[in-house]
Amino acid sequence: MDKIDCRILAELQADGRLSVTELAERVGLSVSPCHRRVRALEQSGAIQGYHARLDPVNLGLNFSAIVFVTLRDGDHNAVQAFEASLADVPQVVQAQRLFGDPDYLLHVITRDLPAFQQLYDERLSTLPSVQRLISTLVMKNVVQDRQLPL
Repeated sequence: MDKIDCRILAELQADGRLSVTELAERVGLSVSPCHRRVRALEQSGAIQGYHARLDPVNLGLNFSAIVFVTLRDGDHNAVQAFEASLADVPQVVQAQRLFGDPDYLLHVITRDLPAFQQLYDERLSTLPSVQRLISTLVMKNVVQDRQLPL
């Protein structure tokens, strides 16, 4: 990956809706080589997709929480079962496996506190191998969806 690829990635990260023509102009290439580079970056996995960034509050999702999860068992099967079960919980918008204790950090978004409480009691606490859940409420997003430092 050279400097031009990094510039392409930075431009697309800032605005994924750029046309190849606009992108080529911004990075100083003609359209064909720019298009080839974008396709190569997509095929290599450096570009994983293009998405619209949605405003949760505007969509009625006014409540955010961080949930720390400690598993009862740390063996391969328990980890696999827990991680697979997260696919069925759309309110978990990000899940990270951690070293040490706790085992996972979940970012959860719901309509409001009652919806979070219901999710916590009926879904999160019943996930496979969960020993303990600790949650904290998000007061304010200070840094969100920051672009990668290229």
